[in-house]
Amino acid sequence: MENAPVTLLVVPLIAVVAPLLARLVSRALVVPLVVFEVALGMLVGPSGLGWVADGPLLDALSQLGLAMLFFMAGNEIEPASLLGRRGKRALAGWGVSAVLALGAGFLIAPEPGAALLIGIALTGTALGTIMPMLRDSGILRTPLGSALSSAGAIGEFAPLVAISIFFSGRQPVAGLLTLLVFAGVAGLAFRLASRGSRAWLHRVVSATLRTSGQFAVRLVIAILAVLVVLALLLGVDFLLGAFTAGLLARVVLRGGDPEHLEVVEAKLESIAFGFFVPIFFVATGVSFPLASLLRDQRALLLIPVFLVAMLLVRGLPALWTVDPGSSAADRRSSAFFTATTLPLVIAVTGIGTKTGVLDAGTAAAMVGAAMLTVFLFPVIALIGRGRPGTGPGADPEQDPGADPELLAPAHE
Repeated sequence: MENAPVTLLVVPLIAVVAPLLARLVSRALVVPLVVFEVALGMLVGPSGLGWVADGPLLDALSQLGLAMLFFMAGNEIEPASLLGRRGKRALAGWGVSAVLALGAGFLIAPEPGAALLIGIALTGTALGTIMPMLRDSGILRTPLGSALSSAGAIGEFAPLVAISIFFSGRQPVAGLLTLLVFAGVAGLAFRLASRGSRAWLHRVVSATLRTSGQFAVRLVIAILAVLVVLALLLGVDFLLGAFTAGLLARVVLRGGDPEHLEVVEAKLESIAFGFFVPIFFVATGVSFPLASLLRDQRALLLIPVFLVAMLLVRGLPALWTVDPGSSAADRRSSAFFTATTLPLVIAVTGIGTKTGVLDAGTAAAMVGAAMLTVFLFPVIALIGRGRPGTGPGADPEQDPGADPELLAPAHE
């Protein structure tokens, strides 16, 4: 049973301790921060010390954290960049992944519903999870970073579309129709947001930037709330609403003072990665059924199967989604970063267990394998690339070899 006061105390303490441990360990090895957040969640959860239990409070905060994670993933993407060559290569790569994933799904679970759900989960990329790693390592502002952003955006967006069509509780045709309604409303919002100079909006943003008004932050949160609620009302996956809200917020605020926009982005990152997102990863560790998984031999055997499937399904196509002529190191990094997944798998397995499509053991094995991708794949991807903040593009003003053209979204 959840003890709300203990939860409110322990979870923030973990959020403070996790980056300190990550910084300590980074002197010898670059380990993603989420590894420590999930691991500490397991430590204090029912499978460990038992201090924190899964319950309504933690679940509600976790869902908000998951929504913020997908929102920030969408907010990092320049929509126009998905229309260029990199975007087309990323879409083609996801198409190959979808075919491989469906085949893998039927090999693992012959039942059509389970196979389709597993296949959707295997096609995901945790863009919101790897984006801070790309930024901290200096990769984000390089051609590899642009290619990974495109692949990650497709890997976040396309599976959510598939979930909304096939697992919305409606027939696929009805699911497609409601998705089209959502797309129509979102498209209208993008069109309206792209028209005019919106000088009045930027004036209000500038005037309230350092006051208690905080209009820009409130506007962005309102956009997130509106699209999430719209998705829920239409029966579309709420994470699709959150991701779309991130894209829309970027368009709405475009055209203002660049320095002010940087301040707004910093505030949003503070809200997301300083509060909500850490709670999601800690809650993932708390709710993970480690003890029961260790007693289930079939589920334990499925973990390496899912791990290999995730690497092959997403990693292999990613070898060719980077720019032509890329180095072997860039292709390796692309494969392992693109194969990193977790939030989508958690969402998919939640749907699967709730609808009875997946049994608890298979769902736990999938989440366990996804955790391992976060634990292992970014570390392998960053081998030979130096410590965070030292890679090319980490600070263009201090890196004389940095290419200024890389600072703009790539349309090639």
